[in-house]
Amino acid sequence: MSEARRLRVLMVDDHPVVLAGLKAVVSSDPHLEIVGEARDGRTALDCARRLRPDIVVLDISIPELTGAMVMAALHAELPDTRVLVLTVHEDRAYVRQMMEAGAAGYLLKRCAAEELTRAIGIVAAGGVYLDPAIAGRAVGRPDPACAPAGNPEVSLSERETDVLRLVASGHSNKEIAGTLEISIKTVETYKARAMEKLGFRSRVDLVRYAAARGWLADS
Repeated sequence: MSEARRLRVLMVDDHPVVLAGLKAVVSSDPHLEIVGEARDGRTALDCARRLRPDIVVLDISIPELTGAMVMAALHAELPDTRVLVLTVHEDRAYVRQMMEAGAAGYLLKRCAAEELTRAIGIVAAGGVYLDPAIAGRAVGRPDPACAPAGNPEVSLSERETDVLRLVASGHSNKEIAGTLEISIKTVETYKARAMEKLGFRSRVDLVRYAAARGWLADS
């Protein structure tokens, strides 16, 4: 049996010392491979287009192009590449801006040593990662335009609610399947059905919904 392919990671940060530290954390995981690095937005985009990594670990505050501009370009040009934002910014506006732009995760630099490899694994598996230090307060309440009238939970089955709670907390479909002892295909079915019932079109809708109900604070 062939060895599983390692996840290919592009690291983007304009501080050499910070970048070196982040690379050391990522390199310590045998399932991850650093395929490139960049210290500004233009170089980051050039590297991503050329290397097509699985994951881009992206700082928001970088020269040449802002993190938001890089995020938007990556989302449009490389939809299969997942982006994990890594930053010092804890303000709600930054979180919402990047999640709306298509980021799959948001991690604070002060938590990187403990959480970076886990966060990469979650977003690579299709999950959404929000740093526990900001998840409960940074996403805010659900947009009323996205939420159905009345109590949306009435229309969800217990299993659909379980699946959505785990998805919103950043767990991958594989992890949810193991936790609930169902197949990955069944997880996908429950998720799709629940999202349709609630009228949600994106993971941002779901994360807002979850934050308003205290799900993320409990995760």
